[in-house]
Amino acid sequence: MNITTAKTLLIGDIGGTNARFALASDDRVGFDKTMTLKCADFASSVAAIRHYLGEVGASNPAAICLAAAGPVIDGTIKVTNNHWTLSSEEIRRELGTDNVTLLNDFEAIAWSIPYIDEQFLEAVGQASQKPLPDGAFSVAIVGPGTGLGAGGLMNRDGRLIPVVGEGGHIGFAPKSKVQIDVLEVLREKFERVCIERLVSGSGIENIYWALHALRGEQRLELSAAEIFTAAEAGSDPVAADATQLFFEILGQVAGDIALVLGAQDGVYLAGGIVKRYPEMMNISGFRNAFESKGRHRPMMERIPTKLITYDEPGLLGAASCALELSRNDATR
Repeated sequence: MNITTAKTLLIGDIGGTNARFALASDDRVGFDKTMTLKCADFASSVAAIRHYLGEVGASNPAAICLAAAGPVIDGTIKVTNNHWTLSSEEIRRELGTDNVTLLNDFEAIAWSIPYIDEQFLEAVGQASQKPLPDGAFSVAIVGPGTGLGAGGLMNRDGRLIPVVGEGGHIGFAPKSKVQIDVLEVLREKFERVCIERLVSGSGIENIYWALHALRGEQRLELSAAEIFTAAEAGSDPVAADATQLFFEILGQVAGDIALVLGAQDGVYLAGGIVKRYPEMMNISGFRNAFESKGRHRPMMERIPTKLITYDEPGLLGAASCALELSRNDATR
């Protein structure tokens, strides 16, 4: 097996079930030798990394950049729905690599934004879909999946600056009578109703359950996939109403985050749900809710919203970050 001769930059995107690893290019933003491993097959991230490096015939990495779902606290990430805890200190010690960085999964997606080709971006709504400017810009990223991720990216003086947080956990602010009613029902179930309780896989299930309750019907429980499928098929009016409300609230939240971050150059939509149901989002009230910000509507109408269809934005962002780390290390 051939041993890689270029500088090894290891990247990874780790979820609850799978860990995807690849080698980033050391002269441009890109990656190859992608491999998906089952997290359950390995006791730790270090064990999985060693297995991957052996399989692709790579030397010990000069830099490692790993993205995972969850906040980075004191150099660690407790991966959501996974028995792994990523520790930058442990990875440095076990693999002998000084340059180790951990990223929140949406921080990684933020790093990818300037490098996603326009063919992998689909317009949502009628706002001008102008490309990112070459100079300074500010954008936001929002993505419903297992949870709700949010982040941002700024370019200042040629330097990319990700904005990281837990935007999915801000409180839900209803904007209509039906949203107020849904909130009241969900307060029976949750001590605090944050945005993620409505805009996520479990969120669409909560909305569906609440709408049945408001109709005085048995509180049916379907999976997110079953609800979206029923809505697409037109076989369940409550499912159709639930998905419409879901995308309307997503639009509200995306608009709020754009206002907070000053993301006048675009809001990028990521995550499994929007990638699977783009047509449903396009015919929903998403864009109107995004723009409906009172006196700031004219500004919101100018902000493009774009769906990311690229398969591996997390790995692409980790590759961008790893290359930046490698270049910084070389100039020290």
